[in-house]
Amino acid sequence: MFGDVRLRMFDDRDVDMLRELSTDPYVPTIGTLPSHASRDDALAYLQRQRQRLRTGAGYPFCVADRVTDEALGTAGLNFTAPASGRASAGYSVAPRHRGRGVAAQALVALTRFAWTVPGLARVELYIEPWNVASVRTAERAGYEREGLLRSHQEIGGRRVDMLLYAAIRPSNVSGNAGA
Repeated sequence: MFGDVRLRMFDDRDVDMLRELSTDPYVPTIGTLPSHASRDDALAYLQRQRQRLRTGAGYPFCVADRVTDEALGTAGLNFTAPASGRASAGYSVAPRHRGRGVAAQALVALTRFAWTVPGLARVELYIEPWNVASVRTAERAGYEREGLLRSHQEIGGRRVDMLLYAAIRPSNVSGNAGA
């Protein structure tokens, strides 16, 4: 929990938020939520998120209003090589909830959660340079820009550059952070 948001497990009542999120032209290009998702598409997405948790591939969360529990967006940690002590984070906010600082609050909450994961020493964000709102979110949440990764990955059928932002486990947070 941080500010006006809390992170919780997804459940079927989040389908409408996911369907709204799927209308954003960018969101479907960076994840598994299809464009203009049907109810069945959104339910399938929820199943994939539950599977990620079961297999240890990551920690997917619904970002919810702290008071009303209304679903506002998504946030998650993704592990590609857990032994490395690194995870990447992602976040998205449904269009009607944008512009209120929800993403930054969710990222702070997610990062605080990350420091409870044994062995995790670093959380990375990959942001396309044009995505000024996401850059602001990262910086508001305390992430530092580390550089530009040229032609880093394919999104929407084309190679794109990515800004690398990261947060490092604070030295005053206990846990096995590795070397």
